[in-house]
Amino acid sequence: MPRACTVCIHPERAAIDAALVAGGSLRDIAGQFTLSKSSLERHKADHLPALLVKAAATSETERAGDLLAEARALKARTMKILDRAERVGDLRVALQAIREARGCIDLLKAIHETEELESRLTALEAQLTGIGGSRRWG
Repeated sequence: MPRACTVCIHPERAAIDAALVAGGSLRDIAGQFTLSKSSLERHKADHLPALLVKAAATSETERAGDLLAEARALKARTMKILDRAERVGDLRVALQAIREARGCIDLLKAIHETEELESRLTALEAQLTGIGGSRRWG
């Protein structure tokens, strides 16, 4: 008769699953919950609920959306300050606002590039899964 998964029967399974989904170090999680690293590896590969993984991905997407909205709002405020400084002829403040606006634009560009790369990676993973089934690459 096969042995029960030590993580599945652990009294703090929910916290362990959350730590695994959050990407914590297996060694650290094992030490924190008095488990072996190999039992965590097996549990993560075979038993970690797909719903929990999806919930973490959704949470990350929501946080990314919040950060994007904050970056856009910051850029809009910076542009208002720039406009006001130019109207009153305060060139020092206008130059500072230009530097800040450039920083906001760089941040928004980096976010856009990251989203684009993640989208391409997701499409590539889907293609590889379709080609190789459950076969591992490399």
